[in-house]
Amino acid sequence: MTAEKSAVVLVNLGTPDEPTAPAIQRYLKEFLSDPRVVDLPRWLWLPILNLIILRVRPPKLVEKYAMIWGRFDGPIRSITAALASRLATRLGRGNCVVESAMTYGQPSVQAVVDRLKSDGVRRITFIPLYPQYAGATVGSVMDKVDEAMLGHPDVQFDVVTDYYRQPGYIGAVADSIRNHYTYRHKSPLILFSFHGIPKAQSDRGDPYREQCEETAAAIAEELGLDDHQWRLTFQSRFGPAEWLRPYTDETMQALPGEGHRSVLVVCPGFSVDCLETIEEIKKENQEIFLEAGGETFGYVKALNASWAHADVMAAVTDAAGGR
Repeated sequence: MTAEKSAVVLVNLGTPDEPTAPAIQRYLKEFLSDPRVVDLPRWLWLPILNLIILRVRPPKLVEKYAMIWGRFDGPIRSITAALASRLATRLGRGNCVVESAMTYGQPSVQAVVDRLKSDGVRRITFIPLYPQYAGATVGSVMDKVDEAMLGHPDVQFDVVTDYYRQPGYIGAVADSIRNHYTYRHKSPLILFSFHGIPKAQSDRGDPYREQCEETAAAIAEELGLDDHQWRLTFQSRFGPAEWLRPYTDETMQALPGEGHRSVLVVCPGFSVDCLETIEEIKKENQEIFLEAGGETFGYVKALNASWAHADVMAAVTDAAGGR
């Protein structure tokens, strides 16, 4: 008897189709229109978005996206696709295929699901590439999945909601820190920088902050760090509302004055490198730190499409029963 054909879909945030103002505008419109991302009343937010933000912000982002753009594509899409390919190798092709999809932009969750169904897939495991659950990230993926699966009631599916304490993930991030030159030779302060969310979302019960704290503590324990050897911060805030603190940029500004001249930044919530790590951390925050009197700045790359990351995804897949 032939085994039922199944699939694993790695879902990441998304990216503009190209580093141009019109493409960035299309992407931001889809992204920032999601009530999970910006949960202000629609009557208040949509005019601000359409009349101000989508007119002003895209041209300002062209240079930043151009700086991180690869030869053919943006890093989120290209690296996620490469990770999917390596995960397929780890799982063994057989009756299980591996695809990548984007919450916003292309390839959309809907398009990938439709293609898998037409190829005879009858069970899909979706893995959002966010180790820690937040409504604005994993919750948005779940919304897209539910919408995509409405037309395919004969296809079984499940969504992995988090893997923030998965041993392979903790070990892989710890190894990436151990292998960094700055860690081995400069005795740096380890700064765990996670993407922030509005404080109001956390106050309403979103478990994101607690999961970030548990992740950072587990990695620090794996490395044998004392409490004074590491810190946790939050980056990438947007708009006037208060977000989770402490802020990464403000911490970078203050560290040299506190006697920390060497810092090594790792972003365990980012599965692949993107604008928020390459441009915001490696460029902007490095400049903040060095201009404030810091001497040595290091950044630990995301797990990206490494074989170690493929092993983590294979373990997550197995735990979800998706192989």
